[in-house]
Amino acid sequence: MNRIHIKKFGFSCGITGVLLYVGCAIVMAVAGRETSIQFFNALFHGVNTASIIRMNVSPTEAFMGVIETFILFWLIGACIAAFYNVLNRETYKA
Repeated sequence: MNRIHIKKFGFSCGITGVLLYVGCAIVMAVAGRETSIQFFNALFHGVNTASIIRMNVSPTEAFMGVIETFILFWLIGACIAAFYNVLNRETYKA
């Protein structure tokens, strides 16, 4: 088995998270409040999102959300790669 490059895997996960964040923002911008509520209620298996959906997000908030999402997903990806590499060390010794 090969090792996973931690920084590259983290970066890939970060970019994936940003794509999800931007996709969510696009859905909300295009669909409007009521359709967004229906979409996210279906996506989250019946959780009522009506009380937490806020349509008036400033550009600064959205930008900070993109940055925070990238960092969070990068850390998740880096942890997955690091744990994978550590747990597969026995394979390399053989």
